[in-house]
Amino acid sequence: MKAVTHEAFGEPSQVLEVTELPLPEPGPGQVRIRTLLAAIHHHDLWTVRGTYGVKPELPARAGTEAVGIIDALGDDVRGFEVGQRVATGGTFGAWAEQFLAKAGALIPVPDDLPDQTAAQLVSMPFSAITLVDFLGAGPGEWVVQNAANGAVGRMVAQLAGARGINVIGLVRRAAGIGELADQGVDHVVATDGDGWRDRVDELTGGAPIVAGVDSVGGRASGDVLSLLTDGGTLVAFGAMDSPTMQISSGDVIFKQAVVKGFWGSKVSAAMSAEQRRALFAELVERIATGALTLPVDAIYPFSEIRTAAAKSLEPGRRGKVLLRP
Repeated sequence: MKAVTHEAFGEPSQVLEVTELPLPEPGPGQVRIRTLLAAIHHHDLWTVRGTYGVKPELPARAGTEAVGIIDALGDDVRGFEVGQRVATGGTFGAWAEQFLAKAGALIPVPDDLPDQTAAQLVSMPFSAITLVDFLGAGPGEWVVQNAANGAVGRMVAQLAGARGINVIGLVRRAAGIGELADQGVDHVVATDGDGWRDRVDELTGGAPIVAGVDSVGGRASGDVLSLLTDGGTLVAFGAMDSPTMQISSGDVIFKQAVVKGFWGSKVSAAMSAEQRRALFAELVERIATGALTLPVDAIYPFSEIRTAAAKSLEPGRRGKVLLRP
């Protein structure tokens, strides 16, 4: 079978390649999945660079989320059958024609859910809804996030809005305001011009902003913190620009602000099964009602993985970049 691999850590558009590997056989509790579509996430690309929280042994496979058809069952697998369509969001090596997954990590895909939606159902949407929970904001309260035109940023705005939470979205380009408005996301402010803080005050009506999400790092971290009310919480979610957060000690001290990190894998692992089921049920409901949308920008074959990786990092994308065998 063909799989996307890399023999060295580095820029994904330079080190990723397609190689031939033996067809894997499922062990106890595992299933083998024939891939239909797979998603490219930022954490997949960070892993290829060697800068994520988990660093695989080289040469390494890549990818973590896909939708596919079960074509083989290992021993002791219950509740699944060959030919069933499933999705998984935490299975390393998913960028392959076929891959192995733990049966417990699979989600049966409803017949009416398109492959393009199912291929990105788990990782980013579940991270987004878990992040909304993590912020602790309630209906009527205000939160702020940067990278608002990223995949998770857009989902946070939609999911929080469905709960009655108000979200200010910060983008670095004025064009990002219109791009998000086209997708039904409002309360967006561009930080590339003077007076953007005044615009935030205008949108909130001076109401306190109780929490903020930083996905950028660098000076952008301090921008988010500066908008928070006393006792507000700044959550570090990503570091697209810089691994260092530049924040004002005065804001931390005098606002008595809380700064903490969010890593979906750890938060999810500590979550009860009941809460996980409830959040997934909420996701499916939001998709069914149209409150949450999962657009696709482009689909590339594995053979164009380097182009696809570069496309996934381009600003201004209108949706997720997917891969097909």
